[in-house]
Amino acid sequence: MKRYLPFGIVAVVALLALGSGAMLYRAKRLPPLRISKDQIASGKENATSVHVRGNPKAQTTLEEFGDFECPPCGKLADPLKELERDYGDGLRMVFHHFPLITHRHAKEAASAAEAAGLQGRFWEMHDLLYKEQGVWSRAANVRVLFNAYAGMLGLNVERFKKDIDSEEVKTRVAADEKRGNTLGVTNTPTIFINDTAVPPTSLNPLGLRGAINDAVNNARQKDKAK
Repeated sequence: MKRYLPFGIVAVVALLALGSGAMLYRAKRLPPLRISKDQIASGKENATSVHVRGNPKAQTTLEEFGDFECPPCGKLADPLKELERDYGDGLRMVFHHFPLITHRHAKEAASAAEAAGLQGRFWEMHDLLYKEQGVWSRAANVRVLFNAYAGMLGLNVERFKKDIDSEEVKTRVAADEKRGNTLGVTNTPTIFINDTAVPPTSLNPLGLRGAINDAVNNARQKDKAK
């Protein structure tokens, strides 16, 4: 059975995100976002690793500051996975937490993803949280659902329950938030492609595909110029 948030709420949230994102992009307050090779996690989760999916040597990197309770982020989740499949080894995906204070369960959801990551299932929980956003975002007791999701993913649920409140998990989420604040991020999703902020008007499947194609072509031209 399909579930939808009330149209009015979705529209208001989307317009607010679009408006604030447009102001950020026009002001060009976001400096280049660069991740060194030693920051990229290679299957090993720790308090300082970055969540990366795809070819670590890909010439094109898409980085997202996201909020699991954010409707526009949820709407982009499947299109981003489609881009991943289409570009294959040519695209690297990076995710940073940026839970908004206006979303009551967003920080807990980020902690749930990190707790799953400590058992090697960050991306699986990431995908499941977006898929089930319309369910848990309305729940009175969100922990019951998060524990159920951990079980569905084959995690050690007792460990998950402890990890979700651990200092290591809090540190991971706080580090991403600090990174976003330092860059001037105020809304979600905020997306960079090869260190360039994607304008709000392009935060859609067609716009993102075009931005990735531009990044790929620019990389090829630079290689030819060497």
